[in-house]
Amino acid sequence: MISIEDLQLAAALAQAPSLSAAARALNVTPPALSMRLRKLEAALGLALATRSARRLSLTPEGERFAAEAAALLARIEALPESFQHEDRRLSGTLRIAAPFGYGRDRLAPLLARFARLHPRLRLQLDLRETPWPDRHDADAVLHIGTVRDSSWVARVLAANERWLCASPAYLRAHGTPQAPRELLSHACICIRENEEDVTLWHFRRLAGGAAARPGARESLRIAPALLTNDGSVARHWAEQGLGLVLRSEWDAAEAVARGTLVRVLADWQFDSAPVTLLVPTRKGRSARVQALLQFLEQSAGAGAK
Repeated sequence: MISIEDLQLAAALAQAPSLSAAARALNVTPPALSMRLRKLEAALGLALATRSARRLSLTPEGERFAAEAAALLARIEALPESFQHEDRRLSGTLRIAAPFGYGRDRLAPLLARFARLHPRLRLQLDLRETPWPDRHDADAVLHIGTVRDSSWVARVLAANERWLCASPAYLRAHGTPQAPRELLSHACICIRENEEDVTLWHFRRLAGGAAARPGARESLRIAPALLTNDGSVARHWAEQGLGLVLRSEWDAAEAVARGTLVRVLADWQFDSAPVTLLVPTRKGRSARVQALLQFLEQSAGAGAK
């Protein structure tokens, strides 16, 4: 007989790049998971996956079984909600994935408020370098930037411009650039995130500028003096006078307000990075996810600035 643990195993294998990653997601050891997989395959009489030391791939039969398993698990988890006709309080587990910086500084306080509103709900916040598309078993994913090739519904929670900033000390020592092309002679700090081409900066002159046709979009290839995958680290480097950084408004605005950073080239607009929540289509969306979406749509806009 197929157990819930078997369903969870198949669903985890579909989301994980390797057997060890699936084992971590299920909080078991790789040998124990490998044994469970062999027993499941023996019970079904077919091979669900091919695995090597570093990689795991599902067979066509494995992909079908994993999809059915995920659907069954979703139905089982949502079953209590179907009986809550009079008691509309949310229960169960809600898993949210988010990037480290925004998730820690902005989303976590909002989720604390959401948890107080729904005390029977178990919240799980998973902070990752690339929460999308590496969503694993998340019920909702918060993403900063443009979303590409998503079968989920993307709801923009807040606009989020990117500001070019430097410390007052850096600008005194090296001068303030007056046009984007001057950045080629400056030290620039780049942030590696979301598999973007982070050294190619896109910008356009805001309407009313005299140096370029209003709305003209240009690109500039930056040779970074410093490169990191952590936006907070990049901002700290800029505050310490190590160069100019192109950083999300939600993170840079406070530093600009306290004077540790100065916004430069403010009459040029760089590509924005909207704060977006990705959720399943309405057909596959639970009441928990719908409640989270409504809460964040009402709350995150003010929290993003």
